[in-house]
Amino acid sequence: MKRTLVIVTVLVIAAGGAAWLTWWLTYHNKTVDQLDLHGNVDLRQVDLPFNDSERIAAVLVEEGDQVHKGQVLARLDTSRLEPQVAQIEAQTAAQRAVVERFHNGNRPEEIAQARANLESARADAVNARQQYQRFVNLMRSSQGAVSQQDVDSAKAALDVADAKVAVNQKSLELEVAGPRKEDVAQAEAQLRADNAQVAFLRQELADAQLLAPCDAVVRTRLMEPGEMASPQTPVYSLAITDPKWIRAYVDEPNLGKVRPGMVATVTTDSFPDRPLDGWVGFISPMAEFTPKDVQTEELRTSLVYEIRVFVKDPGNELRLGMPATVHLSLKQSASQTPTTQGSP
Repeated sequence: MKRTLVIVTVLVIAAGGAAWLTWWLTYHNKTVDQLDLHGNVDLRQVDLPFNDSERIAAVLVEEGDQVHKGQVLARLDTSRLEPQVAQIEAQTAAQRAVVERFHNGNRPEEIAQARANLESARADAVNARQQYQRFVNLMRSSQGAVSQQDVDSAKAALDVADAKVAVNQKSLELEVAGPRKEDVAQAEAQLRADNAQVAFLRQELADAQLLAPCDAVVRTRLMEPGEMASPQTPVYSLAITDPKWIRAYVDEPNLGKVRPGMVATVTTDSFPDRPLDGWVGFISPMAEFTPKDVQTEELRTSLVYEIRVFVKDPGNELRLGMPATVHLSLKQSASQTPTTQGSP
């Protein structure tokens, strides 16, 4: 019996030692060759409001739809904005014609007309001077033939004719000189103001269409046709599907083993047989306490560092918040680490 007990004890100890040795070798190899981190899928989200406050006329996509950059997602009512655009465009066209007229100067026909008016005024002045001189001579040569009143009237007519000559002379000079520089500058400034107003209203008209800023998936549809939109109220919430990353945490003892650009493999419980390629794109420069939702096999009371492992997901299989496991091969040398990969 004693011999049997000794044999059984030896066998139990041997089996335990073999089991411990097997576990130690497995754990040791895993620790040396590969680092497994647990985290969750994360991606960027965009809330899209309109730039202006107006009633929504149409909402064109539904939740879950795949949208592309530049695609129209919703429209505002533009029934009041379009007449304003037409009005300012017509006003700008009229002001542009004024500026062109100033730059072109007066037409040759207008200058010729002013010169003809001057010649006519000069002829009238010559005739008035002769009439006045005749009356003066008659009054001196024959007493009572011409009254003083006739002489005064002739003198007044001569003064009026000379004044008309001066007026027409100035008019001709103005026609030849063209518009004043100040008037041209004022007209050009008004044209610039009108153009700016046209650009502003056209931009408002363009902003009446809500465009997708990038390729994404409609996560939430928040408003409906007939509601009043505003810059503070999003109409859609979009999930940007590229890039996606796994937000994971590494403890301080393993921090030195992780480098930006390291090649990684990502697996999920939903698709364990379809690993995805990835790379380390971000390592936090600051430590933090382990978050509550971190899935680790070690104690959760130590400080950890956040890392982001960006993933190529051509099949769009990863969903926001999905648990994932990151496998980092520690056999990678610094020269094998891709230098072109990183955070997009």
